[in-house]
Amino acid sequence: MLDSSIPIDIDEIKHVIRTADVMLIRFDLFDKRLLFDARSDGEEGPMLKVVPRAGSSAARFRSLKRMRPHFPLPQNILTFGWPNQVAAMKREGVWQAILERCLATGVAAQEIDWQKAFDTLVDEEHKVMLGAVTGEGFETLWKAGQS
Repeated sequence: MLDSSIPIDIDEIKHVIRTADVMLIRFDLFDKRLLFDARSDGEEGPMLKVVPRAGSSAARFRSLKRMRPHFPLPQNILTFGWPNQVAAMKREGVWQAILERCLATGVAAQEIDWQKAFDTLVDEEHKVMLGAVTGEGFETLWKAGQS
C-alpha cells in the first residue's frame, strides 16, 4: 500500500544488522527511531528501543550514554532509513535478523522487548496514517471550492 518504490538492498541491511555494534533506523512517516545496541556483557544484554528523534549526532551519543552507562561510547552509530511500512521489516526478514543478532549474544528471547518495540513502531505509523485521513496533525493547503 504505502511501501516505497525506492529500491533497498535487504541483504546489505541484514549485513549491517549482523555486524554493526550500534545502529539507528529512521522511518519516513514518523519521527521515532529504532535504536539497536547489539553490545552485551555479563551484566547487560543487547538493547532494542524506540527513541525520539535527536537534535544532533552529539545528542544521540549523549542519550545512548545515559541509557547504557556500563558501555563505552561506540566509535559510530550506523544509521539508515527504512522507506517502507514497518510491517515490511517482518516480511523482508529484517526484524528476524535483529532478533537473531540479539539471540546470538546468548540472551533469552523473553529478555528482549522486541515485540514491544515493534508494536510501538506500528502504533506510531498508524497514528500518522489515521491523522492523514482525519487531518489531525496536518495543515490544509487549500479548501474545497477554492480555485
